[in-house]
This record gives sequence, C-alpha cells and structure tokens, in this order.
Amino acid sequence: MSITISNASFARACCAMFALAFGFRAPLASAHDFWLQPQAFWIDAHAATPFTLQVGHGSYRQRSQIPTRRIERLDAIASDGSAYDIRPRLRLGSERDDGDMALEKDGAYIVVLQTDDKAESHLPAIRFNDYLRAEGLAPALALRERTQRMDAEGSENYRRIAKAIVQVGPQTEKPDALVTKPIGLPLEIVPETNPYSTADGASLPVRVLYEHRPLAGALIKLVDLDNDAQPFETRITDARGRATFTRPEAGAWLLNVIWTKAKPAGSETDFETVFSSLSFGFRRE
Repeated sequence: MSITISNASFARACCAMFALAFGFRAPLASAHDFWLQPQAFWIDAHAATPFTLQVGHGSYRQRSQIPTRRIERLDAIASDGSAYDIRPRLRLGSERDDGDMALEKDGAYIVVLQTDDKAESHLPAIRFNDYLRAEGLAPALALRERTQRMDAEGSENYRRIAKAIVQVGPQTEKPDALVTKPIGLPLEIVPETNPYSTADGASLPVRVLYEHRPLAGALIKLVDLDNDAQPFETRITDARGRATFTRPEAGAWLLNVIWTKAKPAGSETDFETVFSSLSFGFRRE
C-alpha cells in the first residue's frame, strides 16, 4: 500500500526531512519540474497541435531554455507501438511555442521527450542538502552524511524525461494498453489505469520504475498546472514502486519524480540524476 501524505502534514510525516526545504524558495527549488505541455491533451487527427516545454512552478514557471542538441528523443508513440519522430517539428525559442505535432490515427498516444545527461549542477553545501531533502532523495543525503561531505559542495549530472498522454479523436471502449505499459525509460512514471478511462474521483494508481525496476521510497508530486505554486498531492512509493492518487476531475495535471545515484569515485560530479514527469489533461466542457 502506498503512503499518503496530506499537504498540511507533509513535512512532519517525512520525519522533518523536508522542513528546511519548504521554507526555501530560491529559483533552484522551483526549477526541477519539467514537462511537455500540449496546447490541448485531446486533439483531432491531422490537426497541428502546438506544444511548449515548461520548467519550474509558481512564480518561477517559464518556457525551458534547453538547446535542441540536448534532446535525444522526441517521439509520439501510437497504440499499435509505432513511433513518430517529431524532433523535425521543434522550433525551440520561437515566440509562441516550441513545436507542434500532427498525429494521424485516432487513439491514445504517449509523447516522450528524453535529453542527454550532459547538463551539470554545482551548488553550495546548504543549497544542495536542502534540494536533496525537498525532493525526497534520502539515500543521497545519507551518503553525504556517511562520507562526511555535508559541508562540501554538491554536484550532479542530470537528464530530463517528459511523457504526455495525448488522446487523438474520440475515446473508445478498447483498452489503451500503451498508456499502462513502461516504454523503457531510465526513470518512468507508469499509470496502472488510463486516467482518461476512469471516472471522476476514482483512484489513479501509478508505478515508478528506475533502471527498469520498481523504485521504493521515491517522492511523487501531483501538480495542478492551473494552480501550481504547491503540489496538489504528494505520495511516497511503496516497496513495489507503487503509489495511488485521486484521479483529478478537470484541467491539466503533472506527476513528477526525481531519483539519483552516486557516481564512481574520481568522477567530475558526485551524482547522476534523472528528472521524470508525466503530464495529462481533460477536455474542458
């Protein structure tokens, strides 16, 4: 069973691990959310639908400045498993959007973006420790304590992964197996039910996989993208990598998770980190 933590008691439930971080509002703490935001999550076949790449939340939310060279993959995967490379449709840095997609077949699609791991972050000790606390990266914090590096600068290489569930055309009664299966990403949020196929207020169970195995003890945040200053709900994955949220009723939503591991001694940075998200949304009546 997943552990449920209310917004009001979140810091206490994590044994004060997040206490410092909830008072921390520098841009660093807000820049970890990264996602793909289509103009609409329910679209018509063949219609060119713009999208943006977003980073941050609340007052720090903005279009991502990621360069095209860092994007290793940007595919739209159809329910039959066929994948369409939409990198040629990118126009990062344009005035209105970062690209568009035009999908031909009706059905559910997973749009997936993956970057390389060449980006680096180097932070003073207190900021790095606060970041680890805020994002629930307890193993990394424990390693710094065990190796007596709590007062040392923290550094990491990182990559970003973003998935979006896009429904093309009308939804049918045919199961959308694609949505509920992993696609082999380094860190991946996998819904166990399609959020578009469940009723308002039903449960939304998800799994988190890290290097293709269930990830226990990871902090997942559910964010209302129309009101994103703070997470709407938070969970910590159980021993099977599972957590359960309440399925939202309307609007655009984001699930995100972060995980990291220590790099070998002598590496230029201390950790190898992955930021992963899943965005989805509902028709506005």
